[in-house]
Amino acid sequence: MDCKEANKRMTDFLNHDLNSRELKGFMEHISDCKDCKEELSIQFLIQEGMIRLEEGSTFDLQSELDRLLEEARRRMIFYRWLHYLVYAVEILAIIAIITIIVLVIIL
Repeated sequence: MDCKEANKRMTDFLNHDLNSRELKGFMEHISDCKDCKEELSIQFLIQEGMIRLEEGSTFDLQSELDRLLEEARRRMIFYRWLHYLVYAVEILAIIAIITIIVLVIIL
């Protein structure tokens, strides 16, 4: 993912609207690109800061952005393991089908 694409996806990231593939690409880019990470920080501060000001509550937006990024990393790990699980189930299903076919032919 390049900077232009990452900038397009920032609002979706902040609204938790990225699918697993988009999230992976976005997180990889943000972790390597200081400029995009800074832009994400600015957009987060504006979006969340306005909400918090309207609510009149206190906030530490940098800590909240760090928490949001950590939460996204955990989601990526979960999606990766979910994909591995799906592949494992598919392989087991194929083995079961082959076993049934072999047993039918032999018997």
